[in-house]
Amino acid sequence: MLPVVLPIAVAATGLTYSLYEATAFTLREVAVPVLPPGSSPLRVLHLSDTHMTPGQRKKQNWLRGLADLQPDLVINTGDNLSHLDAMPSVIDAYGDLLDVPGAFVFGSNDYFSPRMKNPVRYLLGGTGGDPEKYRRPQDLPFEELRTAFTDRGWTDLTNRHASLEVAGHKLAFVGVDDPHLGYDKLDDEPADKSADLAIGVAHAPYLRVLDRWNSLGYPLIMAGHTHGGQLCLPFYGALVTNCDLDRKRAKGLHQHQVDGHDPSWLHVSAGLGTSPFTPVRFACRPEATLLTLTEIDSPGSR
Repeated sequence: MLPVVLPIAVAATGLTYSLYEATAFTLREVAVPVLPPGSSPLRVLHLSDTHMTPGQRKKQNWLRGLADLQPDLVINTGDNLSHLDAMPSVIDAYGDLLDVPGAFVFGSNDYFSPRMKNPVRYLLGGTGGDPEKYRRPQDLPFEELRTAFTDRGWTDLTNRHASLEVAGHKLAFVGVDDPHLGYDKLDDEPADKSADLAIGVAHAPYLRVLDRWNSLGYPLIMAGHTHGGQLCLPFYGALVTNCDLDRKRAKGLHQHQVDGHDPSWLHVSAGLGTSPFTPVRFACRPEATLLTLTEIDSPGSR
């Protein structure tokens, strides 16, 4: 009997823990040396993959408290919604963060409500990104969400460039619509060298986007989408990234470099949510990240 009971007990324990971990919200902090020498630090809060449903009170309360960090800038890399009626909950949860300078792009779960998927197909499904899967009508209130963000002062980076003055820093941005849906429209406009920092913002970190922005001279690129793998193995890491980014860079701060170009810093958020049909995480806690941008080669950036 023991050989049968033991694996069942292990599986049950793992499932219980993964359900707990899905709401074990964590703030990550990292320093990124990208500002010109002599610059003051800039605190950037990276939010991604909130996947909100109206009843997620714990997540909403935790998000609302992030305003106490008093970041200089908020970057939101999409997938805010997981329910047709979730937009008011998202706006309420972001709360005072919407009064902080911010910029955003959308992901597939700002356009399309989630549907049940076979988890085995997800784990074996390669890079994803097949637009044919999203030929159904866009049913989430993404235009209302866009208006709610821009009315509060956040900058829409959907397939566009923008610039912001933040805490005395001149920042230049380029953004794309969700590459996972094939909505991205990449151009060949180089990074603004007159800015203190140029930042690329995308939902899904597909290599075609990372390569283009690195070759155009963007020192910092920010993305989400991967959920950090969502289900990870200790000492191994993410099983999949749901795009063509390698597993080792499924979350956190890394570098990306095309031959002949200086490396860009790449920050991939593991995100704050899950699909309502797979509300589990394992060895990959939901997160927001506070990036402190420091001057290049400053002692605190090593």
